[in-house]
Amino acid sequence: MWRLFRIDDSRICARMLIRLLCLSVLSVLLAAPQARAQNQPPKKPAAPASAPKSIGKFDDWTAATHQESGQTVCYAFVRGQTTTPNRGVAVLTVTQRTAGRDAVAMAAPSAFPANASVTVQVDQAGLEFYTSGTNAFARDGKAVVAAFNKGSRAIARSPGMKNESVTDTFSLKGFSAAYAAIVKACPPK
Repeated sequence: MWRLFRIDDSRICARMLIRLLCLSVLSVLLAAPQARAQNQPPKKPAAPASAPKSIGKFDDWTAATHQESGQTVCYAFVRGQTTTPNRGVAVLTVTQRTAGRDAVAMAAPSAFPANASVTVQVDQAGLEFYTSGTNAFARDGKAVVAAFNKGSRAIARSPGMKNESVTDTFSLKGFSAAYAAIVKACPPK
């Protein structure tokens, strides 16, 4: 009966040695990248992004600058006063760069549907914005700035993700002064 269960000790020992050898080699191979990483000098941290610098607060609008690829970028922004249905606060921004003037954008707290458009109503002017992800961009920034300078509020109407209509209302109180401040800080060239 013992012959049925007899195991050759030499074969077990050989199998165990092969397994131990394989595990040892595997552990050395897995540890090698970590050892190389520990022996390398520490990487320099990436240059920090330029912190915004305030130009000033102009009623409901705020003006600021920051550095982008060595160039000064000036912008004025306002947070939405209301949104229906309540989905969070949208932000309306006007930006001046050396390469581009009067870039007007709206950042929404959630994505717009694909290929959607936003209409921003200022008094009698209906201004068209195109969308990309959570942002909407004015098709004609100069026309938007002209309307903002004359108006008291902007109402943005856009489609929501669930076939609902979304309305964001922005105050234009202080826009003219904030706009003048960013043009002064980043004059056209």
